[in-house]
Amino acid sequence: MKQFLLLVLTTITCQVLFAQVTSSSVNTGESNLPEFLRNIKINQDSRLNDMLSWHISNNRTNNSIDGYRVEIFFSSDIDAKQKALRKKVEFLSIYPDNTVHVIYTSPNFRVRVGDYRTKNEALKLYREIKATYPVAFIVTDKIDFPSKKQIQYE
Repeated sequence: MKQFLLLVLTTITCQVLFAQVTSSSVNTGESNLPEFLRNIKINQDSRLNDMLSWHISNNRTNNSIDGYRVEIFFSSDIDAKQKALRKKVEFLSIYPDNTVHVIYTSPNFRVRVGDYRTKNEALKLYREIKATYPVAFIVTDKIDFPSKKQIQYE
């Protein structure tokens, strides 16, 4: 009895599955949209389209994303720019695989290291350099897009 019931259920399921018709075989009109979508009328304020266009164009010109960096130096001295550039060269001589950014945010010159998407990634660098740079700390910043090179896992 159980086998007969299973056979009936399987047969019904197969017939239901194969009875489905795709929208491309039914829809032979000008559009590939199903009929219920072709008949929808949308009433919306024209400012919504303007806002959407602005948002799309703004995102195309934006070359950064939210992320984290490790700040290793900041100063507002008279020769702060020269000190920041020396700190950048010093850091790159010790840790050549990292990106270093010298940023001027009034009134300070800042030296920030790395482009990290998560705080945990920045924390890894922070722990590595905290003996050499005891005043270092993690900051949120607009970071460059990550490179598309393959990450090699050990």
